[in-house]
Amino acid sequence: MTAESPSVLRRLSRFVTRESTGGVLLLVAAALALLLANSPLRDFYVALSGFRLGPEVLGLHLPLSAWAADGLLAVFFFVVGVELKHELFVGSLRQPKEAAVPVLAAVGGMVVPALLFVGLLVIAGDPGGLAGWAIPTATDIAFALAVLALFGRGLPRALRTFLLTLAVVDDLLAIIVIAAFYTASIHPLSLFASIAAVAVFGLLARARRPRWWLLIPVAMVAWAFLHAAGIHATIAGVALGFTVPAHVLHGEADPRTRLWDGAVRPFSAGFALPVFAFFAAGVTLTGGPEPVVGQPVFVAALVGLVAGKLIGVLGTTALVTRFTPFRLPDAIGLRDLLPIGLLCGIGFTVSLLITELSFEDGPHFRAAKAGILAGSLIAALLGAALLRWDARRARGADMNRDDIPDRDTGRIGDAE
Repeated sequence: MTAESPSVLRRLSRFVTRESTGGVLLLVAAALALLLANSPLRDFYVALSGFRLGPEVLGLHLPLSAWAADGLLAVFFFVVGVELKHELFVGSLRQPKEAAVPVLAAVGGMVVPALLFVGLLVIAGDPGGLAGWAIPTATDIAFALAVLALFGRGLPRALRTFLLTLAVVDDLLAIIVIAAFYTASIHPLSLFASIAAVAVFGLLARARRPRWWLLIPVAMVAWAFLHAAGIHATIAGVALGFTVPAHVLHGEADPRTRLWDGAVRPFSAGFALPVFAFFAAGVTLTGGPEPVVGQPVFVAALVGLVAGKLIGVLGTTALVTRFTPFRLPDAIGLRDLLPIGLLCGIGFTVSLLITELSFEDGPHFRAAKAGILAGSLIAALLGAALLRWDARRARGADMNRDDIPDRDTGRIGDAE
């Protein structure tokens, strides 16, 4: 290894973890999957997704697609858990008054899409699709922040914090939904064993010198036992992330939530999420008994993500700021949330996961995935266009209307 190797690795790590890069990698992986699933190479793609590996004696002889959804996605949820822990204890969620509007907007942005999804399926007379009611409730943090970074230049930097807070809360609520509604049965002994492994991981995470060669095996044990317990194993990632200390320990310069986020995020953004997208987004759009686009689940997923998220986020924010003492953060106006509401409609990662938990492979499964891909694309394109529209408009001196002149002059795209 040359002397320049660490520098090269650091540059690669920084490149992979850029918000714009993460979004592009996800998009490329999803496009490649769609291309393979709708080409003469479809059989190869199906065979690759179904290829099994892992120890059968431990019940872990799983297809590659399951390893991506259950295993690699747990790494992403670990990063989400670490980020949540940091925001709750020392970040944007620490002050309830400041966090109230994005938190309530996240709730509205989950409830309205779910109601729209259910209502459309009831009207269409398709009760079999109701199992996927939570599909349009999720927001893809990586994609949403990537679009904001690319097209939101010139807008207040506080808008990124607002979107990040909203999306993080959205993911937390989605995790709760997965645990509460998409777990068929629980095996208590395996669950207790997983909790014990998480506790051990937490103790190791607080040690003066944490050892990666101990932490990783313990994390894998926690994941394996949760998988055996019948609970979706990605939740192990969140639980492990929540054990990471958010305050400075042992005289360290930065909290371990920051340090470990920086250590794991390159693998999550550069490998785990794109591989999951590759195996999850490969829906065959033709060849079925009826067109995927014409099915009620397709329409419900698309409308739920695009219209439901926009109405839920924007409507809730308007009501909260009008009828309560809570206000938007400094320098953000209600008009800024028009593109943000659309960006929240980029459901992708977690929406695809919920689809896999909701349906077996079949018409509903394929239609829901197609609806997610179409809805996320429309939401991204409309959100990008409205970000540029918003950035070109003149801004007032008191955008959040709290009768205090705006002080935050930072803009997205400014040099840090």
